[in-house]
Amino acid sequence: MIHYDDDYYYEFSKKSNLTKNNLIFPLFVDESNKFQELNVMPGIFKVPYNKIIQTLEEVVESGVHSIILFGIPRLRNSMGTAAISKNGIVQKSLKLIKSNFGNKISTITDVCICQYNDTGHCGLFKKTKKVVDNDLTIELLSNIALSHAIAGVDIVAPSSMMDGQVKRIKEKLDINGYNKIKILSFSAKQSSSLYKPFRSETFFHSTNEIDKSTYQVPYHNPREIQREIENDIHEGSNMVMIKPAMSSLDLIYRIKKICTIPLVVQIVSGEYSMIKAASTIGLFDETMYILNLISALKRSGADKIITYSSLHISKFLI
Repeated sequence: MIHYDDDYYYEFSKKSNLTKNNLIFPLFVDESNKFQELNVMPGIFKVPYNKIIQTLEEVVESGVHSIILFGIPRLRNSMGTAAISKNGIVQKSLKLIKSNFGNKISTITDVCICQYNDTGHCGLFKKTKKVVDNDLTIELLSNIALSHAIAGVDIVAPSSMMDGQVKRIKEKLDINGYNKIKILSFSAKQSSSLYKPFRSETFFHSTNEIDKSTYQVPYHNPREIQREIENDIHEGSNMVMIKPAMSSLDLIYRIKKICTIPLVVQIVSGEYSMIKAASTIGLFDETMYILNLISALKRSGADKIITYSSLHISKFLI
């Protein structure tokens, strides 16, 4: 396999008009005390509360100044109650980050219950049926978002794909005096098998595929995806998200032409793991592939890119 030196990568990145400001680093904060590498996501760790500062010092030193937090609680239950605790793992982490880094780091928090809910679903089930209760879920999501706002978050990111989640969260934040908190909606979270490493290794620890197709958007219908995004903008979202990224270049281009607010994309866990696996057996150069990929995403219209490769790629960007 051809080996490129760092100067080659750097020259390539300059021509692509990429900057460190385009990157958002995902951080898994764990309520346990274990600093653990994920089996199917080499190089990505569950970071315990007592190691957050050390980890973020490395992030800041890399020149990346935006992170999205995913909490991993010690306990789960059918109502996801740990998600709204003022002493919850995300809430504690936000306070710690802001007290140590202030405005040096822009914090985004995932607002969902799949990691707190013992079913692994993004919504609460109705009592009599194994069907997600949309209205009950968005009320919980709004309370989660409020708890994050109280803890000092800059941006809340509802990812449950529940109808009306942005509207309810915005109402809850505004009425409690947190109208300056921005909302990044996971507007087009497409139903995909590419989230499996994230689910099985990080949160739910299940080898079974969880069917979320009743509330996630189908990947084959661009008009429905556009409607989802337009609805979230109408409800008050400040930024919108499309994921997975690699198969969405056409959607990114399509949405950017009608969208005046920032457009965020995410290279999800399955995409990261595929890239790692292919590069490990010598099919291609990992660094060059990622630079090509994020260049294509930005060229298609993405303003921000959430990628697990942020720290690796940042050294080749200005």
